[in-house]
Amino acid sequence: MSSFYALIIGASSTIAKAAIRKFEENSNCLGVFAVSRSLYVPTESTKTTYLECDNTESGISEVCQILAPVAGRITKVLICNGILHDESIMPERKLEEIRASQLEAVFHANSVVPMLWLSQLLPILQGDRNTQVALFSARIGSISDNKTGGWYSYRASKAALNMLIQTSSVEYARRAKNVKLISFHPGTTDTPLSKPFQRSVPKDKLFSADFVATQLLSIMEHVKMDNKAAYLDWNNQPIEW
Repeated sequence: MSSFYALIIGASSTIAKAAIRKFEENSNCLGVFAVSRSLYVPTESTKTTYLECDNTESGISEVCQILAPVAGRITKVLICNGILHDESIMPERKLEEIRASQLEAVFHANSVVPMLWLSQLLPILQGDRNTQVALFSARIGSISDNKTGGWYSYRASKAALNMLIQTSSVEYARRAKNVKLISFHPGTTDTPLSKPFQRSVPKDKLFSADFVATQLLSIMEHVKMDNKAAYLDWNNQPIEW
């Protein structure tokens, strides 16, 4: 493996932090750029540069200007942004619970923000080095796999993200042939995002963030570079779109 830089967007998430540690331990990784909405710099950080971004178009543009000097050398990108619940949002279990404000908030976090990054990163990622971009989706975003219903805004926002990834892969294949887009399902991971829903998850299906990060980085390293988007789970198994 040749030397490279890594870019982690949504770096405050539990899985993102685990991935940062993995990249810092990798001797081939020259540096990590970790982007999040609020600036957090661990004292033990060595090769990671932490950047603050509000995920607006202008904010993303400013970050891309910072990344410009290493354009073509960032070959590992994780876009981890997303929301399932917060103080005012919980997955809808029936039609009567649907609210426009929740749909808009969830779609913005899960679909719009990742797409804004994918759009502005194009010139940064163009080059002759094989580059993998993993965007955090979910199996629940699979239209063909929807057998249970519910979770309207989250499910639909991930399905929208998958379509945006598929569509982007067509253009990336023309303009950045070195880039592979991956829609990644991490499985149920022991994070604050899944905490309210862990009770019904078997112990062997509740993964640590360290395990998921290890799996994802291995998938990115060995994925087929074919100019097509891949929809893969934590075990490197394909998911139907």
